[in-house]
Amino acid sequence: MQKRIVTIGGGTGTYVVLSALKNFDFDLSAIVSMADDGGSTGRLRDDYGVLPPGDIRRSLIALSATSKPLRKLFDFRFENGDLDGHNFGNLFLSALEKIEGSFHNAVRTASQVLNVKGRVIPVTLSNVRLCAELENGEVVTGETNIDIPRHNSKLKIKKIFLQPAAKSNRDALLAIQKADLIIIGPGDLYTSILPNFLVNGMVKAIKNSRARKIYLCNLMTKNGETNGFSVIEFLGVIENYLGKDVIDYVLVNAKKPGAVRLKRYAEENAELVTLAKDYKEQLNKTAILKVDLLTKSGLIRHDTKKLANKILNLL
Repeated sequence: MQKRIVTIGGGTGTYVVLSALKNFDFDLSAIVSMADDGGSTGRLRDDYGVLPPGDIRRSLIALSATSKPLRKLFDFRFENGDLDGHNFGNLFLSALEKIEGSFHNAVRTASQVLNVKGRVIPVTLSNVRLCAELENGEVVTGETNIDIPRHNSKLKIKKIFLQPAAKSNRDALLAIQKADLIIIGPGDLYTSILPNFLVNGMVKAIKNSRARKIYLCNLMTKNGETNGFSVIEFLGVIENYLGKDVIDYVLVNAKKPGAVRLKRYAEENAELVTLAKDYKEQLNKTAILKVDLLTKSGLIRHDTKKLANKILNLL
């Protein structure tokens, strides 16, 4: 019987995990955050009242078994003219939502067109906005304003919340209930991962699931969200929303990239996520697994083959 794997997140982090797993004989379900309101996605939300297609599009492409040209088409971004900055896949999903009458049906039809292996599941079908309260009491509204801070990026995020309250997608809860393995992350902590836990019913479903639960920790910190965070601090914030000792394993990269690769990140006030020597004293039941997960060159990313091998070992 196929192992059922559920990923929870959004953005490029979920894309990497799905790309790592799609060529194996798993029953895959990707639960995706619906808080995005930046770029092409934000314009479509504002202009047409549709739900955010961007992160859903990325997951559909990651799980697609169709031809390379069709996958590239869904990732194509227009330049110049009235469509400048818009992504074809985003336009396609927004048009489908209008034709099919719901975003749920739009994702289902797009999955058929792209011959998706598995399921891409919006965490909610409610139209919500992400808000963050900073340590000075200021409230920032909109995922893109948290992701690319216009405020003082050194201010810590005290908490995040959704407006209005979001109802969970029944398909998401069912996938979690049936899962053998749940993979959380990687991705921007406050804008891609945690918004999934804010949806009513999600935390309870994850806690009640008998699946092994893995948190795949980020490789780098994010300016304005996780400045100076260590692995334990990432996990601590996850536990603030999900609860203590819900996560069974934290996968942590143990390979340090070279100075040249790190230089461009330093210019963006991003640092390598590290693990303190006394980390075991700060844990109870959760196990830290230190492994080489790093790509050999280029951008600092999780290597899909290394990641797949480690997940296979855990299964």
